[in-house]
Amino acid sequence: MNETISLLQSHRSIRKFMKDQVTEEQLDAIISAAQHASTSSNMQAYSVIGITDKELRSELAKLAGNQVYVEESPVFLVWCADLYRWEQAAKRHYEGEMPSTTENFIIGTVDTALAAQNAAVAAESLGLGIVYIGGIRNQPERVSELLQLPKHVYPVFGMCIGVPDQSPLERPRLPRKAVYFENSYKPQSIDSAIEAYDETLSTYMKARTSGKAATTWSQAMATKAGPVRLHMRSFLEKQGFNLE
Repeated sequence: MNETISLLQSHRSIRKFMKDQVTEEQLDAIISAAQHASTSSNMQAYSVIGITDKELRSELAKLAGNQVYVEESPVFLVWCADLYRWEQAAKRHYEGEMPSTTENFIIGTVDTALAAQNAAVAAESLGLGIVYIGGIRNQPERVSELLQLPKHVYPVFGMCIGVPDQSPLERPRLPRKAVYFENSYKPQSIDSAIEAYDETLSTYMKARTSGKAATTWSQAMATKAGPVRLHMRSFLEKQGFNLE
C-alpha cells in the first residue's frame, strides 16, 4: 500500500461543498493532470468546458435534473468527447470526406473518461472532492446549444469540484471475484458474488440512511433495466456521429 493507492481507495462522491474557492493554480494542476492521461493514438479526443457564468450554471443544473450542487460547487466542468478538433487537423492532409465511425466515437468517449478520471484523482490529491454528473445527458441537445458545441462533439458528463463539506460513508464495491478473472470470463462466479454484495450493500444503505432503506445492489440494478435516455442515439446522429 502507498499514498496513491490509499487515495484511490478512499474515493467518495461529494455533493456538498464549502464556500472556499478552488484556486487557479489548483484548477491548472487538475486540467494538466487530465491532459497527461492515456489517449488513443495521441488523438486527445476530448475537451473540457469550465462553467463560470452563473445563469448558464443555473440552467445546466436544471437540465441535469435540478441537482443543486451543479449550481453551488466552486467549479463545474463539462467533459466532452471531441472529434471536431481531430477532424480539423486530419483534413489538412486527408483527401476526401472525413470518415465518421463507431470506433472513433468509442475513442472519443474513452479518452474523455480517462482524462476526467485523472482530473478527479488530481483534485482529490489536493484535498478537494468531486462528483460526476451523468444528468448532463438528460437533455444533451439543449446542453449542446448552450455550450455551442460543433458537430462531432457531445457532452459526456459534468463534474463538480470543491472543498468537501461532508464526509459520506465509503460505498463498498463488488467482491473481487465478480470483476477479476484469469484467462477467461467466469459466469459461474457471478451469482454468489451478487448475493454476497447484496448483503454488503444492504448493510451500507441501512447505515447511510439511518435505517430508512436497505436496498440491495440487485434491487438497485433492476431500476436500470428500463428505458433510460433513449434520445441519445438520435442526438448523437444529429451531432454527426455514425454509430452503424
